Parts: sequence; structure tokens; C-alpha cells
Amino acid sequence: MIIVMGTFRVPVENMEAIRPLMAKVIAATVAEDGCIQYAYAQDVLDPELIHIAEKWRDKAALEAHFQMPHMKVWAEERATLGLFERKIRVFESDEGVEV
Repeated sequence: MIIVMGTFRVPVENMEAIRPLMAKVIAATVAEDGCIQYAYAQDVLDPELIHIAEKWRDKAALEAHFQMPHMKVWAEERATLGLFERKIRVFESDEGVEV
């Protein structure tokens, strides 16, 4: 399993405009083969910070995700709304145990 964790920032004044765009890319992504989880969440204490949490079956599924047409559209849309400080980390997991 591949785990992707990260954050990005959006100017607070653009948060309402970006919400439907995030919802659109989430809906398209969770329908992809190999996507187990794909979520964005606004930080409670920092209103311009968005947290990213993804789970993928394997590296091939994640790599295919980056080639999807909706990802190109999402990159273009988010650029128009001032997305900045994008920080992403990718981890491999044996699925581990729940605690």
C-alpha cells in the first residue's frame, strides 16, 4: 500500500471558490482503480491550510493517477486560485495495525 500525506495552502479569500473544485477532483479520484482513500480537510486552527490524505493499492495505481485527465484540470484550476506551499510525502506500508 502507498500512503500519501501532505498539505497545501489556499488564500482564505479563495477557500469557498476552491471547495467545489476539490470535491470534483476527489469524486473523480476515488473512482480510479487502485484508489483506497483520497481526502482533503481544512485545518481547524489555520483556515488557509488543507491537509491531504491518500491511500493507494500500489505505486502503479498512484503513477496512473498522475496521468488522469482530471488531474491536469485540477492543476490548472488550483493555479488560478493561488494554491501555494504544496508539501507532499509518499510512504510505503505493509498496512500495519490499527491502534
